[in-house]
Amino acid sequence: MAGAASAGAGIGPQALNYVLGIAKAYTTRVGSGPFPTELLDDTGVRLATVGKEFGSVTGRPRRCGWFDAAAMKRSVMINGISGLCITKLDVLDGVEQIKIGVGYRYKGEFLDVLPYGAHAAAEAEPVLEEMAGWTESTVGITEYDKLPVNARRYLERIAEVCDVPIDMVSTGPDRLETIVLRHPFTG
Repeated sequence: MAGAASAGAGIGPQALNYVLGIAKAYTTRVGSGPFPTELLDDTGVRLATVGKEFGSVTGRPRRCGWFDAAAMKRSVMINGISGLCITKLDVLDGVEQIKIGVGYRYKGEFLDVLPYGAHAAAEAEPVLEEMAGWTESTVGITEYDKLPVNARRYLERIAEVCDVPIDMVSTGPDRLETIVLRHPFTG
């Protein structure tokens, strides 16, 4: 929570002029609880394997699912996020069809953000939008224009649904494997 960071630093939230939200190019979760975009198939296993999605302390496998832009939109609202850093884009290399959670059906109504409360989230049905994936490797790319067209379309759709720009993209585990579109300290 951005507000907790300001309190911990001893400054008021109005002193924060930029908040960078960091999220994977897909969604993960450890433990039980609602996970509307969870993949209980080979694609979920593939994301966990390629993305090395295992708890660092317990070694438990993380649950993997499609990017939940509607949940991220709620986080953007709560934290006052100025821009997103999307990590692990390279994990999606070679996935033929990619889906994005763009909203939920809840009690017969379409919601464009995650409903409040675990009970409501458990009852919400994800609305998934399908996009073409890409076969080209994104590993190590440091310029946005050099990403595959479908990878750029994917990122642009995330930004559109979340209503916040993507300022950084990581294309590998090394810190140099990063595309910086707007620097968080100078943007």
